[in-house]
Amino acid sequence: MSVPAKRRATYEDLLQVPSRLVAEIVNGALITSPRPSPRHARAATSLTVAIGGPFDRGASGPGGWVILAEPELHLHGDVLVPDLAGWRRERMPRLPERAYFELTPDWICEVLSPSTEADDRAGKMPIYAREGVQHAWLINPINKTLEIFRLQGGSWLSAAVHRGESTVRAEPFDAIEIDIGALWAD
Repeated sequence: MSVPAKRRATYEDLLQVPSRLVAEIVNGALITSPRPSPRHARAATSLTVAIGGPFDRGASGPGGWVILAEPELHLHGDVLVPDLAGWRRERMPRLPERAYFELTPDWICEVLSPSTEADDRAGKMPIYAREGVQHAWLINPINKTLEIFRLQGGSWLSAAVHRGESTVRAEPFDAIEIDIGALWAD
């Protein structure tokens, strides 16, 4: 007896998900997760503040980037929503008019939670590598860690792991120091 092939999720399926959930299509499967917890939101917001001014706006930093929170990425059939993503301005001088992005980011950041960590690591990270994202950060606000990855030869290379309350320089934003202690909820 043959088992029928599972239908690939479509964008229409994604649109039917209640707005209280984050919905993505990862390797053809519809994945939903609850809205971020306060720790998760604090880490993402604090990181946006830390790198947004110097890199997106050029305030006390080099500029040259577009940094966005929760952009919807349409990448060859997958629909992903990283917590943060960044594009070098020379690659994306203007924002698209549509509500999603087909241009692969240069950097992504996923804030891990117990309910999303497996999907972020095993589902989304390989897609980001396939699409040529050059840098990925994984933040775990519970363990207070920042993992830095660089794409090398189509695979992720762990460039650094930072923990606790330290001040770090983390590629591709190593032109400034980032106080990672500010990422953890008070």
